[in-house]
Amino acid sequence: MTQTSIIVTGGAGFIGANFVRQWIAHESATLINLDKLTYAGNPENLRPLKDSPAHVFAHGDIGNRELVRHLLERHGPRAIVHFAAESHVDRSVHGPTEFVQTNIVGTFALLEETRLWWEKHAPSKREEFRFVHVSTDEVFGSLGPNDPPFNESTPFAPNSPYAASKAAADHLVRAYHHTYGLPTLIVNCSNNYGPFQFPEKLIPLMILNAVDGKPLPVYGDGMYVRDWIHVEDHCEAIDAVLIGGKPGEVYNIGAENERPNLDVVHEILRHTGRDPSLIRYVPDRPGHDRRYAMNARKIREELGWKPRHGFERGLADTVTWYLQNQTWCQRVRSSAYRDYYERQYGARLRQQGGDAT
Repeated sequence: MTQTSIIVTGGAGFIGANFVRQWIAHESATLINLDKLTYAGNPENLRPLKDSPAHVFAHGDIGNRELVRHLLERHGPRAIVHFAAESHVDRSVHGPTEFVQTNIVGTFALLEETRLWWEKHAPSKREEFRFVHVSTDEVFGSLGPNDPPFNESTPFAPNSPYAASKAAADHLVRAYHHTYGLPTLIVNCSNNYGPFQFPEKLIPLMILNAVDGKPLPVYGDGMYVRDWIHVEDHCEAIDAVLIGGKPGEVYNIGAENERPNLDVVHEILRHTGRDPSLIRYVPDRPGHDRRYAMNARKIREELGWKPRHGFERGLADTVTWYLQNQTWCQRVRSSAYRDYYERQYGARLRQQGGDAT
């Protein structure tokens, strides 16, 4: 096993691509990027790296065990950072099958091939290896308005097919450490925002609709609270866990920055110069968690990580990024995206007397 490369799964998606770009900018080890290129995996996110010898792209599925085996044997990575996942709650409500297949079955296939490859090496080499699994705060369920934030010991209580599939994956990763000794680590992060986020998620959806003068669909009363973190801070936290985290441990990542969705929408309207009359309150989605909040004390105290981006500045910079990257925005809002938008919001907007377009 050489110690000159890492494998990243899902490195063409939102968080994965930001991690890949940061890694290539600051590290010397070659990065092998395994991505299936589903609707949210966008090669455009990696365009500046197309000629970089430090970035090796492999088009494929984490569930393809033969491919995973080949990459492990060929590159002998010192670590795997596992981002690949179906990640949108709304899509999981409409079609949970893909979430089970990718997030549970796919993670199992990746773990099993990694274990079989890892067990072939001498103990000293096995000890150097790391498997970092990137998960979500949604595995913990929903908080009441006065409940303390989630910590690493909070019991799992997932409320959506997406959250349940990630919780199952977390359990598998934990089991592979405790049963086989595989040096796994788990990070559970709060809501991310920033460049390259696919516009089905709240912040880019609201930015792009506001820019176009379209209705801004807000679920329910808009008072669903999320703990927002800039994606670059999340990626730096993952790097800190990769370098200094203790195998078998879980690290919560969050900026301790709770905001109701409606407040975020109003901030976006302010930054885009649009009127609040664009807001449309639409019927809620099933099983909508009321509040998330993360206690990130462990990673701060043990690994010295802390976020660099304040929310106000980070959101303003994110709005600017979308305004300055309209070609990227137009390309990702393909016919498939428009079909999804109509299915998710069209009837809701028309029900409220609004125009879905």
